[in-house]
Amino acid sequence: MRDRVCTSGAHRGARRLGGQGMVTRRGFIDGTSAAGAAALFGIAAPASATPRAGAGVGVRGAELRARDAMRAANVGMRASYAALKSKMISRLSPVIVVQNDATGGTFTLIQDGNQQESVSPVPELFELAKSISHVPQGIFSTLAAYLSDKVPNLPNADRIDPHDLDMVASEGPRADGWIRPLQNYAATLTTARRQLREANLPQELEISCAKILDEALTFIRDSVRSGTFDMASFEEFSGRTYPSIRTNMKYAAAAQISGVEGLMRKWRESIGEEAWRDLYTVVLSIWTTSELNQASIIVRRCMNPAKVATHLIDLPTVEVPHDPIFVALDNLARIVQDNVSAELVFPTDPMIADAFKGKEDLLSVEILHQIGATTRSPTTSPSAASVCPMQKEKTQPAV
Repeated sequence: MRDRVCTSGAHRGARRLGGQGMVTRRGFIDGTSAAGAAALFGIAAPASATPRAGAGVGVRGAELRARDAMRAANVGMRASYAALKSKMISRLSPVIVVQNDATGGTFTLIQDGNQQESVSPVPELFELAKSISHVPQGIFSTLAAYLSDKVPNLPNADRIDPHDLDMVASEGPRADGWIRPLQNYAATLTTARRQLREANLPQELEISCAKILDEALTFIRDSVRSGTFDMASFEEFSGRTYPSIRTNMKYAAAAQISGVEGLMRKWRESIGEEAWRDLYTVVLSIWTTSELNQASIIVRRCMNPAKVATHLIDLPTVEVPHDPIFVALDNLARIVQDNVSAELVFPTDPMIADAFKGKEDLLSVEILHQIGATTRSPTTSPSAASVCPMQKEKTQPAV
């Protein structure tokens, strides 16, 4: 049964990701961690795949040898799995890899194992509108450590976790280390405000950017003069900027839609309708933007509706990988081969097959069954699972 073992990926040339860990839709089988893979790729075998010290002594030695023999079966599976994946990486076609970034994303088209083109298609207006929208977040990030660790009486107080706030407010309100960094940020904002008209923006966008910058500079001036701030004063400031931020969001979204859809039309015509019907798209993003990702929403509309559910892969990453194309193809190869494997290895249990080729851990169904959970949804807390097992142990005899 497949376990969840994190991997760096077996590939020609033993390419590694240098700590840029992948967070993907299922656990990974790493061929480079087993003795069989060692023979295949010429690397050292781990201790678990080699005879143990004292393994030849008496009954216990026989037991250890038997258990190592069982592990060897998994070693062989890992090696063959890694070899299959390595072959598939160069065969995946056509594929679009999307790297989300501050400019609206970099899109790379791969066909027959070769990178055809890499493009940043989103107009500059996207980056400019978002840059000014991020100003309140920039001020918050400067001040956050100096907040009080007590949630004040605010309209949204019940939405702020006290422990989260305690983790953020590391310095406390008595410290004044925020003043100089905030003044430095104000200098940056002053320059942007002074030159805003020369940026040649649409009038509505220019007005909204000016409003955000003016409110930010006023808040900074008042806070520095008084030598104090609090959550209430910050929320009042950010509330005043929100209508303008919504305007900026409108312009940023329109720019991204036009740029991405224009590129999709171009590539669709380039590779032809037959190839486009089987298009894979892998969208790499950080966890905080991996659900309803902006690029995924747009690309989805351009793909074959019959295959988008299985061929559009949202791939959360810890951070931007050093080699995003390899990360995307390595994960896609695993996903594609598991899609076929699941139906052949588990032909009598569609639920387990779906777990194998989906986001679920293979053991999730059985674990939910054993703890008495009534749902498989990760967003719902099963009632049976909500009772702490440690509390049960206090009242129930051990079995």
